[in-house]
This record gives sequence, structure tokens and C-alpha cells, in this order.
Amino acid sequence: MLFTVDELSKYLHLHPKSVYRLVKDNKIPFIKQKGVGLRFRKSDIDKWITEASFYPAQDVEIQSQIKLDSLVGYDKRFLRRRSVSDKMTRWRYSNGIVYRIKNQGNSESWGIEYKDENGKRKQRIVPNAQSRRDAVIALNHQVQEVFNLLHGVKSEKKEIQFNEFAELYLKDYAMVVKKSGKTDESRLKRIKEYFKSINDLREITPLLIQKFRARRLKEGVSKVTTNREIALLKKMFNIAIEESYLEENPTKRIKLYSELDTVRDRVLSEEEQPRLFSELAEHAKFFVLMPLHTGMRHGELQKLKWCNVNFGKRQIKLEETKSKRVRFIPINSVLFDELAKQKAVNGKEQYVFPFKGVRTAFEGACRRAGIEDLTFHDLRRTFGTRLLEAGVDIVTISKLYGHSTVLVTQRYLHPKDKLSREAVEVLVKKEEKVLDICEMKKEKQSEGFAIHSFSVN
Repeated sequence: MLFTVDELSKYLHLHPKSVYRLVKDNKIPFIKQKGVGLRFRKSDIDKWITEASFYPAQDVEIQSQIKLDSLVGYDKRFLRRRSVSDKMTRWRYSNGIVYRIKNQGNSESWGIEYKDENGKRKQRIVPNAQSRRDAVIALNHQVQEVFNLLHGVKSEKKEIQFNEFAELYLKDYAMVVKKSGKTDESRLKRIKEYFKSINDLREITPLLIQKFRARRLKEGVSKVTTNREIALLKKMFNIAIEESYLEENPTKRIKLYSELDTVRDRVLSEEEQPRLFSELAEHAKFFVLMPLHTGMRHGELQKLKWCNVNFGKRQIKLEETKSKRVRFIPINSVLFDELAKQKAVNGKEQYVFPFKGVRTAFEGACRRAGIEDLTFHDLRRTFGTRLLEAGVDIVTISKLYGHSTVLVTQRYLHPKDKLSREAVEVLVKKEEKVLDICEMKKEKQSEGFAIHSFSVN
């Protein structure tokens, strides 16, 4: 069987120009027939692939030769065209496509498109890609993997100990990309202790992860905590796949526990609030007051700068939020006066709260005041619940919270039992009104019957 240049380029997953370059450099066996042109015998090509240990990566200069600071040279050689639409930008290369999608909240995702070993077009999002360079590297890895499958080339498997990879994950990813890097570091302490004897990530099976979760539950942690630990492992293993330490994620078939029955409904009562504030240090009182009047998270309060407090518009602008979307919070009269006092004290500072340790002070004040099972985040829940009890609609509350949907807000709000009882009492009043109307109709009907009977007689 003889290949043409075009047929060989598809067979090898190369651009036709790359094939011509190999011929020019005498790096590939070919036949030049007069009047016919270049041809390639399939048996010669297969033998050349085996003996020369040929990889498309050697020709297209993937990962190792992509400049870390620029893709200009790579684009000049391999980019065919670029297309832009409202939600997507696509870069079509000689071996596949890289695309960027705009998500809600101004975030973006990177994906790749390629042909698998059966010639079918495949698309997937690259889980940890932060730039087009990351997506290009992932595309080239995928194309090389397809080539290896087509030609029976065994790819070299990289091995790494679990604890060693955990350190790489923290150093190169969690602490650089994620806002929750410190949280991941804390969770990994327990995980690393359990998997410390694993010398190769491929030794970790779904059953082993299930055993880890069972042990954590036996130790007394909640199902929610184990969900977070499994989610962390899933993220780590996705990165391990991208780095060729794994072929499949062992957490893929593990179902997380439902958290519907773990919704927290604790709020600060009006009776508890004076007791709490009487035990708080002066510098902590205003910090604790803020979430009760704004619904702000602890992290948002710590990052709040004076430049984002607009006294003229009576508005706070939050730029670094959990949803990555800018949120505006109105300043009520109580908050306005307290902010003005705080401005007079530390207005020259960059941050509104230039101190730490408030959470510890809050927990200590709760103990001294005899307030049990109250966390700092419960103050945010108290804010929304009090608004709901005052008659504010849930759409407005959801907007103030910065939630993506009203459904998320509904999990936060927990009105008092008294308010719920008053709500269902409305049905009693309505029922009484319906009964009164029915009685009136009966009376009228009986009167009409009496008159009709009298006239007949």
C-alpha cells in the first residue's frame, strides 16, 4: 500500500508541511516516481516508526520547546487561523484546536478539540489550564497519546509517591492558583498520613479511597468534611493525569454524600446579641457588626479597603468575592456612623480592618457569653434571615448575598418558628372568610326558597 503526502499526514497526525520537511531532510523513507510524485510504502513507514521510535512530538516541538513566556514562534509555525465570537475564541493548529470559553462571572475555561484513534472528533475542557499555553501543551499531549494508540507505541509511565505529588500540588498549583490554598494544605495533612505508603499514584484505587472515607467517618468527622476531602483528591488526580502520572481518576466513580440534610440553620438571636457584644474587645465589635448589616464573609471583610467604601453613594464595592463577581452592598445608617468612626481612627491604613485574630476573639466572646454552636459565618446567615423576617423579598436578599441563584439563598434563610406559625395562621383567617361567604349564600338561598313557596301557595 502506498500513501500520498496527504494520506501520510493523516496517518501520522502531522501537517503536510511537516511531511515535506521530513522528506527534504531525508528523515523518512519515500519513493519518488516520475509523473506521480512522492509516495510512501506503508510497510516502510511502520518499520521506520518502530526503529526510529518516531513521535509526532519530535517534529512539532511540543511542550519542551514551547517558550514559557510567548507562543509567537509556535503560532508562526503551526497556527492556521483564529476565529472570535461573543463567547468563544478558537485557535486552529495543524494538529487540532484550542478554544477559550467565557463563563459567567468573568471567568474563562480552556478546551481542546482533536481526532481520536478512530478518527472521531473529540472535545474536552482542560481542567487546570490557566492560559492558552497550558491548553496547547494539553492538546499536544493528547495528540501524542492518540498516535501511540494507533501505532502500538508504549508510552513511558511516570511514577511518583503520593506525598511527593501532594507537595508539588501545593507548591505549583494550590498556593499559586487557588484562593483556598491554605485550606488545601490543612486538609492534606490528614490525607497524606493515610496515603504515605503509596509509592505510585496508580496504586490508589476507588476501594482504597472508600476505606479512607470510612476511617474519617469513624474518627468523627462529618460527611461534609469527607466530601471536601474527596473533592480535593479529585482535583489533585486531574492534575496528575495532565502531568502523565495517571491515566484515569480513581475518584471518578465515587459518589459524594448528599448535603441536603446538613443545612445549618443557626442564627444569632436578638437576646444573644447584647451578651455577645458585651464580651467582645472594642476593636472586634465593629468587625462582628459588619456581617450582621452587610452579609459579608470573613475573608471579604479582611480584604475590604477604604478605596472601596463610598461614603457619598453610601455603598461598599466588593471586588474579591467567592463568585469572582463584583458585588455592591448599600450602607445603612448604623453602618455609616460606625464606618465614619473607624475612618477617623485608621483611615490612613489601606484596609478597613488592619488587624487579625478576630475569629479567635469572637469564639472566646461566645464562650464567655454562654452562646453555644455559633460560628462567624452564622452572622452572614443572620443578616439574610432578619431581612426575610422584615418582609424583604428573597430576590433582593439573593442579590445582596451575591448568590448565583435564589435556590442557594433559600438554603441560607431560616425564619423564626413564630414567623412560620404566623404565616400558616393566614390560612385560618382565609378559611374563616370562605366559611362566612358560604353561610351567607345558604341564608340567601333559604330566604329565596321561602318567598318562592309563599308565592306558589
